[in-house]
Amino acid sequence: VEEQRARWERKRSRTAKELLETEHKYLEQLDLVLTYFVTILKAKGTLKPAVLETIFGPLESLYSASHALSLHLEKGNLEPGLENFCQSLDLYGHYAENLEQANKSLKEQVRKNKSFRRFKKLQETRPQFQGRELEDLLPLPLQRLHQYKHFFRDLLENTSPDTAEYQKLAKTVKSVCNVSHWVQDIFDKRENSLQLLRVQKLLKGQKTQVLSPGRWYIREGWLLVVPSKGEELKRRMFFLFSDILIAAKPCHPLHLLNSNKLSCHAVYPLHQCSVDKVFGHTWSQGGLLSLSFPHKTLLLMSSNQQEINDWYRSLTAAVR
Repeated sequence: VEEQRARWERKRSRTAKELLETEHKYLEQLDLVLTYFVTILKAKGTLKPAVLETIFGPLESLYSASHALSLHLEKGNLEPGLENFCQSLDLYGHYAENLEQANKSLKEQVRKNKSFRRFKKLQETRPQFQGRELEDLLPLPLQRLHQYKHFFRDLLENTSPDTAEYQKLAKTVKSVCNVSHWVQDIFDKRENSLQLLRVQKLLKGQKTQVLSPGRWYIREGWLLVVPSKGEELKRRMFFLFSDILIAAKPCHPLHLLNSNKLSCHAVYPLHQCSVDKVFGHTWSQGGLLSLSFPHKTLLLMSSNQQEINDWYRSLTAAVR
């Protein structure tokens, strides 16, 4: 037991030391943004207060919270440090929610505001920035949140479970994980919106509405449609979403406006669909999927075994 405790203590000390060292580095980087951008821009009035708020969000509050944590860590007072830190964790979620708008506003100011563009370039050439731009530094708090999760987990694993500090660490790990999920959810939704928008732009015209609340993009790819009568196979591009499957074919390559777009051929709702694997039609290479809808059966084929398996899994999960 004594040896185990000594091992825990050694690992714990190493983690605590690394946490403090990386916290100092993180604070230095945040300080660059606050000193050379936020403080000076506020004094000069180069940006309107609302624009300044949009670009930098709660960065000053995040700095204060981390600075307080580092002071507690330096004194070895982990418990009160974690108490304070947990109270400010929501700031990371709000920062993530604001980040997309922050990047948009920053791009817009660089494009339209000549004095800000000059100021930004001048500040970024300072040796302290080591060739980094403001855009490289703005995502730092969210990268740090990811690191916190691992540091606090390591500390928890190397703390005796019968101590008050263990309880505090367990609570902190849970809080950090909750905020991490919140942040990940924000990014997932944003990525999904971009995918829906991309597919909408790929399809000719606005007849097929891809952008729909609650719809999730899953996958896309070329598959062969096997006709019910003895016609030749038709190559179609399929887009799978959480509630529908879209089949599309390329527009004519010489079309003036839509040569690089796809024309929607059919939209299949998935709520009354069943998916089955059919084998023996492709000489053991690849396979055949059967999709049954209330008024239609769709046979989809690929010569790639892995591809058919992946589509089968995705379709089954979407239907379920």
